[in-house]
Amino acid sequence: MHRIVVDLNDRRPIWAIPDWAVRELEEALPQGWTLIQTKALADGSGDGRRSPVPEVLEAVAGAQIYVGFGVPPEILEAGADTLEWVHTGTAGVGSSLHDAMRASNVLFTNSAGIHGPPMAETVLGMLLHFYRGLDFAVAGQAEAHWNTGPYLSADTPVAELSSATVGILGYGGVGREIGKRLRALGSRVLGLKRRPPEGAGGEGGTPVDDYGVHLLHGEEGLQKLLAASDALVISVPDTPATRGLMDRSRIRSLRPGTILVNVARGNVVDEDALAQALADGHLRGAGLDVFQREPLPEDSPLWRLSNVLITPHVSGVSRGFWRRELDLVLENFRRYREGRSLLNEVDLEAGY
Repeated sequence: MHRIVVDLNDRRPIWAIPDWAVRELEEALPQGWTLIQTKALADGSGDGRRSPVPEVLEAVAGAQIYVGFGVPPEILEAGADTLEWVHTGTAGVGSSLHDAMRASNVLFTNSAGIHGPPMAETVLGMLLHFYRGLDFAVAGQAEAHWNTGPYLSADTPVAELSSATVGILGYGGVGREIGKRLRALGSRVLGLKRRPPEGAGGEGGTPVDDYGVHLLHGEEGLQKLLAASDALVISVPDTPATRGLMDRSRIRSLRPGTILVNVARGNVVDEDALAQALADGHLRGAGLDVFQREPLPEDSPLWRLSNVLITPHVSGVSRGFWRRELDLVLENFRRYREGRSLLNEVDLEAGY
């Protein structure tokens, strides 16, 4: 008898696997397979960081497939003799990547791109918040003050998002969803990829994808993107190469008046340097969903800056997640049984 263990009973109700999804998984199992759904509370925050409880480890012993949040080393140890495929419901594995994964023959897949649609809509909302001057409206409403000044001044920052060049730092699954929506609004979009991009030639020979996003890569591409962007969206995975990527010098290299949005990980950005650039007016504003420390400490200057929009790491929240997630798991289960390559296989060298 083959076994698949589903450890997705997240402590946060919106992220706990619903009953209908479990039923669909059970119905997709061929003869000779059984599904065990663990009841212990799981934790999919970040890239999944909690250590498994005995109930989960007992279920994994002898199982061929484990579906959970993150890839704790204890899971690989418990299933050392039988595990063949481990899937994580998180977008990446950066903070849970460990030597046991690198030494294992297990196939690892993640949920990169599954969170893309709601995260892209959050990014659009943050950008429009500043482009259309909604930060001024929020401030006026809080004081019951009818203030047209910031809108009608000769140097007003209120503009149209369709007129902007938006750089997407990390043009993967989430980045593509962001780019698609920005292009539909008429924005010029630049996307930075880790590998040399493919696509039809655009301006200056730069490849362009099916959405009309200009594709860049490498250090040279990063410099071009930072120099050309009116707004910068950060959607890179959490890897050693991305931690601290937006340091003080790169933040200061952005155009005066740039809007920065971060829906990736807080450790990508130097928060002190960012706060200073916002406070002295070098940056127009920042939409931040992720932070170096979460919850964001009460003494962080970011809380008190009127040109900062803060959300508590919820950009991916959506009732549509489980339909997309289940479709990915079911497709990969078919591929697994047929001996084909799986979607969203983790690149252990790249870290995602």
